[in-house]
Amino acid sequence: MSEVQLQLDERGRGAFYLEENKEKLGEMVVGISGTALTVYHTEVDPKMEGQGLAKKMFDFMIKYVREKGLTVVPLCEFVHAQFKRHPEEFADVWKR
Repeated sequence: MSEVQLQLDERGRGAFYLEENKEKLGEMVVGISGTALTVYHTEVDPKMEGQGLAKKMFDFMIKYVREKGLTVVPLCEFVHAQFKRHPEEFADVWKR
């Protein structure tokens, strides 16, 4: 399986995604404005559910925002749930 990729357009909108054989297996839709990265939605191909793909994209996104000095606005239910479960772990990046 491929590594997580990030694709953004000139306006800072795009997604972190996973692909295999040119087939998209999962994506985390985001937008960057200033120093905030907003996560709108995370989705994994139903046939790939339960294999940790959403968590893999989440971990990559967290690494990315820390490297870039960004904060995260978690509009996505999955990301918000991760932040609520481990608030101390993500306090440095969670824009409440």
